[in-house]
Amino acid sequence: MALQRSLFTIAIAGLLSTASAWAADTKPPSDKDFVAYDQPLIAFTHATVIDGTGAKAARDQTLVIDKGRIVALGKSSKVKVPQDAKVIDAKGKTLMPGFVMVHEHMFYPAGGVEYNEMSYSFPRLYLAGGTTTMRTAGSMMPYADLNVRDAIAAGKVVGPDMDVTGPYLNGPGLPIPAVHVLSGPDDAERTVNYWSDEGVTSYKAYMQITRDELKRVIDTAHERKAKVTAHLCSVTYREAVDMGIDNLEHGFFVSSDFVKDKQPDVCPKSPGVNDSLAAVDPKSADVKLLMRDMINHHVALTSTLTVFETFVPNRPKAPQGALDLMLPEVRAQYEATWDKVQNSKSRMTPETYLKLARMEKQYADAGGLLLAGTDPTGYGGVVPGYSSKREVELLVEAGFGFEQAVKVATSNGAKYLGRDADVGTLAVGKRADLVLIDGDPARHTADIEHMPFVFKNGVGYDTQKIFDATRDSVGLH
Repeated sequence: MALQRSLFTIAIAGLLSTASAWAADTKPPSDKDFVAYDQPLIAFTHATVIDGTGAKAARDQTLVIDKGRIVALGKSSKVKVPQDAKVIDAKGKTLMPGFVMVHEHMFYPAGGVEYNEMSYSFPRLYLAGGTTTMRTAGSMMPYADLNVRDAIAAGKVVGPDMDVTGPYLNGPGLPIPAVHVLSGPDDAERTVNYWSDEGVTSYKAYMQITRDELKRVIDTAHERKAKVTAHLCSVTYREAVDMGIDNLEHGFFVSSDFVKDKQPDVCPKSPGVNDSLAAVDPKSADVKLLMRDMINHHVALTSTLTVFETFVPNRPKAPQGALDLMLPEVRAQYEATWDKVQNSKSRMTPETYLKLARMEKQYADAGGLLLAGTDPTGYGGVVPGYSSKREVELLVEAGFGFEQAVKVATSNGAKYLGRDADVGTLAVGKRADLVLIDGDPARHTADIEHMPFVFKNGVGYDTQKIFDATRDSVGLH
């Protein structure tokens, strides 16, 4: 018996030793391992530059960073490269501002009505996809979002600068356990004030909110110097505009303004909204009047084409890189649902999708402020790291020139968030938040997918190392 115990002890010791050695060999990478460039003085030479203003791409440019700021930008023949700068030959490459995306989340669908917080993977993946500033546009775990935001600001964690939106402001009818149900306008006011005191900087109203609740949310938030956006259904866009809302989400894909016999404070019965949007004429007086009302009241509109694309048959599946990031069970669930979408008679036809996507350009062309976001919800096909690039591609498909699409995804978002003095465009004096692309996306849009390095505050991150470190993590943590 003693011999057996000794052998057992030796075996366990050996296993523990092997496990320790394996753990040491496979130690998870730290954020420092993602850094490719941390020199204080960096010069990109002979680059194509898309500066985020909407101007045409400028060729053969040199951009110089010093201590996290852009200190020189112009023709390579005219910009002197400092002698001690780290020189990056960017011939055949493109520089663009880091994305400023305003409909992002720190959670991911886990099936049914459950959503898992992605406090580890998402900040890193957003950064790897080129997003250097973001708004969360609705939270399931506000304290987690606030703590991640503060950790990023303190340099303890890598990720985009975050504007944290409070918890969803919604009435009865949403079967998600994590969402508080408002009991009336007083509760709406109390909720906004509570989360303002906790550090939230914006708010999002949701589908089943009443007009009285939404009005109180807007008035209270504005008293607290915060902005309000909404994904609406029970309240129409025009009603929200008249109340003073700052932003409306999802383009015109969720507008209930065109539903016949729309009842006050009630979401139309399915498929009322979808049917009304399928029938709407973008050139009609009703559409033009709604757009004009929004523009006159300075209401921004957020494009989230990425999430709506996932519900349209014959659209591409999530790219292989995004699939590799998913937890295997999550990937299987996503692919099964994607297959069902392809074989179903979806109410969101390809024709309706493209019409509504083009209405976003119509709004921008009329003078409206169009923003961009990706909304990683739905059934899981929208994955940070890939979704921001896809949103720009879909804006181009909707009719925007590439440079204009980049403006929507960069400087427009910075303007809305009040951060345009610091980020959103490439200009002398601005913070060095930028992406480096292999290729020329102004000529070949798909080149945007080749983004090996993202710089934030002048520090360059190797995006492939971040993807490798977060493989099989989306849906888990």
